[in-house]
Amino acid sequence: MKIGAAQLRPAWLDRARTAQIVIQAIKEASEQGIELLVFSESFLSGYPFWLCRTNGSAFDDPLQKRAYSQFLEAAVEVPGHDMNLIAEASRDYGVGVYLGINERGIREGRGSIYCSLVAIHPERGIVSVHRKLVPTYDERLCWAPGDGNGLQAHDFGEFKVGGLNCWENWMPLARFALYAQGEDIHVSVWPGNASAIKNAGQMIATEGRVWVISSSGILSLSDVPEDFAFYDQLKDDGVDVIFTGGSCIVDPSGRVVAQAEDGREQIISFDADVGRVREERQNFDPTGHYHRQDVFRVSVDTSRRQTLHQHDAFEQHKKI
Repeated sequence: MKIGAAQLRPAWLDRARTAQIVIQAIKEASEQGIELLVFSESFLSGYPFWLCRTNGSAFDDPLQKRAYSQFLEAAVEVPGHDMNLIAEASRDYGVGVYLGINERGIREGRGSIYCSLVAIHPERGIVSVHRKLVPTYDERLCWAPGDGNGLQAHDFGEFKVGGLNCWENWMPLARFALYAQGEDIHVSVWPGNASAIKNAGQMIATEGRVWVISSSGILSLSDVPEDFAFYDQLKDDGVDVIFTGGSCIVDPSGRVVAQAEDGREQIISFDADVGRVREERQNFDPTGHYHRQDVFRVSVDTSRRQTLHQHDAFEQHKKI
């Protein structure tokens, strides 16, 4: 299967325009023969980069409130119009997609945002929405903690594919939960700087004996709308380049087989062979012959967190 990483610029906080960027990239990937395409963390509708540059923890600050309101307004609902369009493009072009989004609650949590990774199968549509378990550092000022519901590996042809958001990729048990579901391709999405990724792709590929698609984005202040609450302050502070990419594809031995050019918008790709996974597991299978099931056990709660549990007392009485 030909796998790819889309290192692109979003239309920051513009949900509709960014959805069209995603759809165009899916079309281009199809023309290149790519069957699985991965976008960066929170690509739709943009990473909350302002928090670490504007004293994001200032309590009850009017500008921080306005910025959050704009961020919340641009967030994506699943299911929803934009995600439906992207799922249709996945089906029409025959390309599986892993897409990082800012997800807003539809009923409960309508005032909260989750950093989510959506898995879209070209035939089955949206198959999971994984909400980031632990937002990293200042991200906790705008993203709510997720749950284990989306910790799933899905069948894409011969391969089982799973994915994690950013520093979740450093969480040993989150990785293990996907390895133990038979993961052959690990999707690893990041905001957009190689310095934050370090050697995560090579480490995961070597540990899990899996292919790794590591996708990072590109962002500059010119991609940010001028009506954003902190635009003028960021401009006055000399903020220009925010993210420069760092996308790559790593084979199951830990060798980087495709590397995006820093600062350049592009789709990188490689022909992944499931046989390479099997070869590397000859001497190490972290959930099989090189695991001690009698010593170690991992339990994962895959339920979706719910605030309200409604019970119909009348219906219960009728059953009695």
